[in-house]
Amino acid sequence: MIQNVPVMSRRPIIAIDGPSGAGKGTVARRLAAELGYRHIDTGAMYRAVAWKALRDGIDLTDAETVARVAESAAIDLEGRVAIDGHDVTTAIRTPAIDEAAAIVARHRPVRVALVKRQRGCGEGGAIVMEGRDIGTVVFPDADVKVYLDAAPAERAARRAKDAAHSASRQPGAAQSIAQALADRDRADRTRPVSPLTKADDAVSIDTTGIAIEEVVQQVLAIVKQRLAHTPEFR
Repeated sequence: MIQNVPVMSRRPIIAIDGPSGAGKGTVARRLAAELGYRHIDTGAMYRAVAWKALRDGIDLTDAETVARVAESAAIDLEGRVAIDGHDVTTAIRTPAIDEAAAIVARHRPVRVALVKRQRGCGEGGAIVMEGRDIGTVVFPDADVKVYLDAAPAERAARRAKDAAHSASRQPGAAQSIAQALADRDRADRTRPVSPLTKADDAVSIDTTGIAIEEVVQQVLAIVKQRLAHTPEFR
């Protein structure tokens, strides 16, 4: 006699993409906390690799050498960001690392190495992963996809308030921050591999003028609605 065996429910993968300053980092962290899921900031991986490459005197344009760092370095994103035992949580949040990360992120072998690691982090589900290509490349079959954006002026203003960017307190900083964001947007959207783009099935949210907690609640409502209509998660 064959007994009915309950099917094990799989655990959801939530992808949050968008450009710098759109609020995806704060939203992803708070959403993960609300759901009791892990939070993975994939941008921190590229920043950490860029930091180590610079520290080791590696030419950032040398794709293969930087890719070896991406493949072999021990990267820890649990709570704080560490690479090969160095806590770089604060060190990677500077304009210099912004620029360096944009360079290394354009290299195909670097992206291949880090996408493999990102998929490994998320294969067990119950995860909120943020970045620029999560819903399109890393997890194109993610259960929920959200794309956050905001007006360029507001994104620049948010970045200027970031205490980690000490340059924001210098004369003319607002203009330079806005230009840096525009340059990063252009680099992300035009790179030949995994460009920043909205997945066709992602829900778009314009966060301009919206309090971050309201954005979190909007995303949480989307997640709950989507999962409620997915048999595996009922």
